[in-house]
Amino acid sequence: MLPALTLPPSLLALLVSFRPLVTAPSFRTSAPWQPGPRPAGAADGLRDAHRFFSHARWSAEDLGLALAKLVAALLVPGGQPVTVAVDDTLVRRTGKKVHALGWFHDGSATGPHQVGPGNNGVIAAIVVRLPFLTRPAALPVLARLVHRDLKPAPASRLVLARQMTAALARVLPGRQVHVAADAAYAGKELARLPAAVTWTTRLRKDAALYGLPGPRTGRRGRPRVKGQRLPSPALLAQTAISAPVTVRRYGRTATVQATALTCLWHGVFGARPAQVILVRGHAATGYDIALATTGLAAAPAQVIERYASRRSAEVAVEDAKQIFGTGQARNRLPAAVHRTIPFTSPARAWPCCGTPPPGTT
Repeated sequence: MLPALTLPPSLLALLVSFRPLVTAPSFRTSAPWQPGPRPAGAADGLRDAHRFFSHARWSAEDLGLALAKLVAALLVPGGQPVTVAVDDTLVRRTGKKVHALGWFHDGSATGPHQVGPGNNGVIAAIVVRLPFLTRPAALPVLARLVHRDLKPAPASRLVLARQMTAALARVLPGRQVHVAADAAYAGKELARLPAAVTWTTRLRKDAALYGLPGPRTGRRGRPRVKGQRLPSPALLAQTAISAPVTVRRYGRTATVQATALTCLWHGVFGARPAQVILVRGHAATGYDIALATTGLAAAPAQVIERYASRRSAEVAVEDAKQIFGTGQARNRLPAAVHRTIPFTSPARAWPCCGTPPPGTT
């Protein structure tokens, strides 16, 4: 018999809100979702826990979307945009029968080739500000598995990220969703973003930028979809006028030089205009980092801080693995593998925020 955990009433009230998403037996299995001793005949033991992931009737997607609505309602001021950080993580696994096993990038690997075997999950986390932290915290709400052998065609990490953020926009009507992701999440798939979603990412050095198309001439034929080709980001930084902006990022406040221009990154955002921010902090000339965002109304300082907030997702992933044990499960069946990371992601709310608040277990 596993020891019972006593949960604070405030936390219990939140967990009970997920009760309609699972069956009654599954709800009893997923202790510590209920306080006190388990009722007689309740499912117990590792066998029931494994069955909860491999055979029980519940949806990790529904669970994550319910959590997203809860986080937005409680931790994001009403009417304010919701910032979402997107990242992926490798859960190292081996074995011929492990579902969706593959070789993926592993930043923690040593040697010239930073790859490793395992399951690769793309995570979407809502970035919030908490009174007991001086830095933003990422609360993972959705996760999807990269499956390269999926039929009829596999979905890339970018496709999975775009699908998850579109789902978040649907369950958060009336809210703008600001997504921050690194350069790996920049591609033609972003031309399909919903209007309520803005995307901020790192601009590639070889990005082909174009001016906005001019007004229609009245002539017959298809109107132009883009203007003249712009110089490379490096040349733009040499000729563009910059201005000092004060930003708060990575726990520090700094003043940097920023250049902003509106253009088309047609190969990534399609016909949707983008704002490019060239940031120079330490470099004497040129720029240190170039950012691109579809959020045209955002000031350069907001864009810089928004992109920097994606670092909180990396911290959440690290803490989840080191503190909460995410990735230690040794399941191999398709349903279990697909559900393990998404199910443990919501439970990472405390680890990714640092020390749990007083009175929590």
